Amino acid sequence: MSKAVLCAGRLYCDLIFTDTPRLPTLGTEVFAGGVSMRAGGGAFITAATLAAVGTRAAQFSILPAAPFGATVVAELTSHNVSTRLCTQAPPFADPQITVAMTCGKDRAFLTRAFGAAIPPFEPNMLSEFSHLHIGELSTLEENPTLVDIAHSCGLTVSLDCGWQDSFRPEVRDLIAAVDVFLPNQREVAALLEIGIPETCAELTVIKNGEDGARAGYRTEPGWVNEPTKPVTVLDATGAGDAFNGGFLSEWLKGSPLRDALRVANACGAATVQTIGGAGDPAAFAKPLAKEPGMQEHEG
Repeated sequence: MSKAVLCAGRLYCDLIFTDTPRLPTLGTEVFAGGVSMRAGGGAFITAATLAAVGTRAAQFSILPAAPFGATVVAELTSHNVSTRLCTQAPPFADPQITVAMTCGKDRAFLTRAFGAAIPPFEPNMLSEFSHLHIGELSTLEENPTLVDIAHSCGLTVSLDCGWQDSFRPEVRDLIAAVDVFLPNQREVAALLEIGIPETCAELTVIKNGEDGARAGYRTEPGWVNEPTKPVTVLDATGAGDAFNGGFLSEWLKGSPLRDALRVANACGAATVQTIGGAGDPAAFAKPLAKEPGMQEHEG
């Protein structure tokens, strides 16, 4: 049996307001068409997508504080994501909550991040894993030895960027050390402004929503571009993280970049057609089906 993927990053309880006519502004009130409470955070959504497409995954996070931790653990379990390496929040911790508001094809978030993102990271916990995915650049900034430890234990490493109001130039060295970097186009633009090139990592995969995605190596000229198909968007939360799961599931098998991008686009499209960042596991069966032109590969 192939080894599992460990997904490290902040873990939230998402309060998702859907079908909002507009985003709220100061002094006004907006009424949503629906609301739900789900587990959230990029690392979890990627892990849930990996599990849905047949790659074993585990979460490495500090759980949201009571009363939200039990809800989050129950959802991770329902998505077949192991919580064995997660730890409880410290006493009197603020609960990590994200209010997600979806409006048309986009969304906005209001988040409380409290304390450390992940528990202490030890090499002896990595023997059952082949790959480490870090859910956001801020978690790597808090734990800059993660990549070196994982590489020393034989793991490959991927990194999502995650939104920040500003980036420090020093993150260039962190990004350059990972095997796969998975930012979106807006994040790439912000990094370019501080002098960090698009192909800083060994392999960079850039997500651009309904315009698809592209991938390129640091040492090879040109990009592999793959469009995506239009779908009806119910909730855009977690689309990029589901994309990550689809891409990594194929990249870890040695699939060609174009095939990995096709599956990634399909996973992103599948999750936006359901409520909640992790989506419905049954919705990810289709991305695994071979499309015309996809090459066979060794598992």
